[in-house]
Amino acid sequence: MPIIWDPNRRLINIETKTSTYQMKIDEYNNLIHTHYGGKIGDSDMSSEIVYLDRGFSGNPYEAGKKDRTYSLDYLPQEYSCFGTGDFRITGLHVKEANGSKVCSLHYKNHYVCKGLYSIKGLPRIHGNADDDNYETLFVEMTDEVSGLDVTLIYSVIYDLDIIGRSARLRNNGNELLTIEKAASMNLDIPYGNWQWIRYIGRHAMERNIVRSDIYHGVQSVGSVRGTSSHHYQPFSIICKKETNETAGECYGFSFVYSGEHITEIEKDQTGSTRVILGIHPDNFCWRLEQEAELELPQVLLSYSNEGFGKLSRNNHRCINRNIVRGKRSKERRPVLINNWEATYFDFTGEKLIEIAKLAHEMGIELFVMDDGWFGNRNDDNCGLGDWTANEEKLGCSLKELGKKINDIGMEFGIWVEPEMVSENSELYENHPDWVVKTPGRNPNLARNQLVIDFANPEVCDYIIKSLSDILSNAPISYVKWDMNRSICDKHGNSLDADRQGEFSHRYVLGLYRVLETLTTNFEDVLFEGCSGGGGRYDAGMMYYTPQIWLSDNTDPINRLSIQYGSGFGYPVSTMGSHVSASPNHQTGRQTPLNTRTTVAMAGSFGYELDITKLSMEEKQQIKKDIYTFKEYYELIQKGDYYRLSSLEDKCTAWAMVNNDKSEALISVVYHDVEANQLPTHISVPGLDNNIEYNIIYIDHEEIPVHRLSGMALLNGGLSILPSNIEYDSYMIHLVKR
Repeated sequence: MPIIWDPNRRLINIETKTSTYQMKIDEYNNLIHTHYGGKIGDSDMSSEIVYLDRGFSGNPYEAGKKDRTYSLDYLPQEYSCFGTGDFRITGLHVKEANGSKVCSLHYKNHYVCKGLYSIKGLPRIHGNADDDNYETLFVEMTDEVSGLDVTLIYSVIYDLDIIGRSARLRNNGNELLTIEKAASMNLDIPYGNWQWIRYIGRHAMERNIVRSDIYHGVQSVGSVRGTSSHHYQPFSIICKKETNETAGECYGFSFVYSGEHITEIEKDQTGSTRVILGIHPDNFCWRLEQEAELELPQVLLSYSNEGFGKLSRNNHRCINRNIVRGKRSKERRPVLINNWEATYFDFTGEKLIEIAKLAHEMGIELFVMDDGWFGNRNDDNCGLGDWTANEEKLGCSLKELGKKINDIGMEFGIWVEPEMVSENSELYENHPDWVVKTPGRNPNLARNQLVIDFANPEVCDYIIKSLSDILSNAPISYVKWDMNRSICDKHGNSLDADRQGEFSHRYVLGLYRVLETLTTNFEDVLFEGCSGGGGRYDAGMMYYTPQIWLSDNTDPINRLSIQYGSGFGYPVSTMGSHVSASPNHQTGRQTPLNTRTTVAMAGSFGYELDITKLSMEEKQQIKKDIYTFKEYYELIQKGDYYRLSSLEDKCTAWAMVNNDKSEALISVVYHDVEANQLPTHISVPGLDNNIEYNIIYIDHEEIPVHRLSGMALLNGGLSILPSNIEYDSYMIHLVKR
């Protein structure tokens, strides 16, 4: 069983395939964290906690009169509270009706259930309750003075080394409690010098890797933009200095949430490292009435002592199996073409049909009509909110256009941005109170658009009905759900003044309700998430949208770093990635078609360019490339992902290896060329040491096939031919002989 209770020593062990997570209920009923890492057998790791009388580290009243060495200021805890004498960053801040901000939680009870915990209104890991890999621990804590009960929840996926941590707060007292900060997870790592890897960025340049030492003091990243944001990811890693792709200890933290978040880290006076992850407290203040509950979002924890590669694969398998849902996510996803970079707003129905006919001839299966098909939407300054087709522009109704696309032999999809509204729309004219803005002040604008209030249930009902009408009355099998601005002016007209601190979280809950309803009612529709590309690329959205447009930047060389950083926490199958024009529209860079294809194939593959302007040779190549992608689809989308290079190398290389290790697909992209160029040599892990593999360069028949064993490919390596073409690429198929 994954969860083991030792009543004599009051120990709780959470076991996964290669890790142990241990906590202990001590003599004062404090819940002490004793270990998270490699297997420890039957040991009680609390014996390794050193108790000393540390100056200015006070003692709980019940301990202080007899033991001045006992202090919550340095003890590792499962869930830290403000006001207990713990002067580090803490996960829970509560204000009582009398103004007091002290909260002291003590162990009350615990129980174990089979299966994974379902969090009301929030995404989370899911799985068959009968599967022995799944078990959930509930630890009940209470503050006897205020009546606040906190249940710490640990959902375990044994075979993937995943623990899903969350918490549930309930007011069982006699007065109102105000929750000013409520982290989903607190993890204390008592010993060791650690580094922190986080992912920073900006619009069109997301998820750049920063790795640095954890120093004494507090460091943090987060988002107060209403979304998880392009700028700071809700996924990060703690690792040892020597950790690399294949060796060393590391911990992964992935917040299953699409709103405002914060990751805080502190190295304290004893050298202990504390990690706290949860909803960002800056815009958060929740009124917890008597008998009311607040459920907090889930954090996915994973541990690896075999480097970043294993940690990544733990997360990838979890997301593909236990986060992503829906009928369409399990099927082979169609190769699509999106008209955005082909036409932008300047299109007619005739132009779209022309693109669709040619696309079908080349083997493309889904046509997606992007922005500009509705209302008076002819640029990005107007029209949002009025979700009725512009029949004058299309030359027909939305239903008729969809039928024309279907008659060509393609599926039909549309772009929507339901969370936004333009001031010159009928929706804004009829419901100005539905807009997010502060009373008495002019609103902040971005792209001349405003945010509509998803914290308001009436707004959510309207959006559900509007989109349901569209999806019910036209043959639509794909929806690209976009969201193109950050949220400020955070004020909800449906909320009382003393509940405005709940707005940001209620907005996300409203978004999830809308998505849950639509994805359930329209299970034959494939939903793709988007927020100006990767502005809401997180495990929470993946619960509803199994693929997300990774970035508005389609330059393949920039995409290498974006996909590289994204791959530490998220699988290839979630990465919306398209072949675009050369020169690229964002950077002006010129790249070969084969390189644009190689990069785009490391994702949910598609095209975003005017194919009517391509040469006959390019059209034939695309036809061939689509056949190749379909041939290797299962390997690309479901295989194990291995990084074979670093960003500092002269090329980026990665591999996908199937489950039985009978084949692999290696992709290599050169960043530049140089005179008298040297070959690139890579080691290929993940294969069967005892199998011989035929090594076949796809689309390079002139390169002879040769053979190497899995052991040779790992320990001897594979030489990649140099190229005299700038930004050249290779795809290499390894197949069991």
